[in-house]
Amino acid sequence: MRCLSCHRLSIRTFCKRCQEKLLKPTITTRKVGSLEVYSFFKYQNIEDLLLTKHTPQGYQVYKALANFTFRPFIKSFLAEDSHRVYIIGVDEKVKSGYSHVALLTHALQYKNSKVLHATLMANNSVKYAGKTVRFRLENPRNFSYNGISNIEAILVDDIITTGTTLQEANRILTECGVTVLFALTLADVEV
Repeated sequence: MRCLSCHRLSIRTFCKRCQEKLLKPTITTRKVGSLEVYSFFKYQNIEDLLLTKHTPQGYQVYKALANFTFRPFIKSFLAEDSHRVYIIGVDEKVKSGYSHVALLTHALQYKNSKVLHATLMANNSVKYAGKTVRFRLENPRNFSYNGISNIEAILVDDIITTGTTLQEANRILTECGVTVLFALTLADVEV
């Protein structure tokens, strides 16, 4: 197998050199309403990788990104705070044979964390890419939640642009008795 970035021989999707040099995460924080959102990359730094999400290659890309960002994060987080926390992905619909958000949430499964797969699903599948904030607000995702209540959770999505999706998800979860501690995304698009 070859590294997807430099094409050198590698057992992993990205060789160790590319992981350290090109794909070193830098966690940033953005406040969206009352929700803290932590992102591992700036969108423009990994845009080409993120655009693979609905391709066969995207499965390997998202799995690799999740394993060297989300996985170490949850290990560190739970080392400091060992109580039970649940992981809820935003709209884990399967497209192109897999769900890219489910790959991210799966990497967060650890000792005291439990992933609640496909419990927060959108009933409106309108495309937000390239749309204005006004369009997004006028066409909400209309999430429904069918998971357990009276829990603390981490909300997960792949990209944050305007934050409207995460705000709506947070509102629905709160109404259903879920306390969202914060949200995690792979990338932040600075608007």
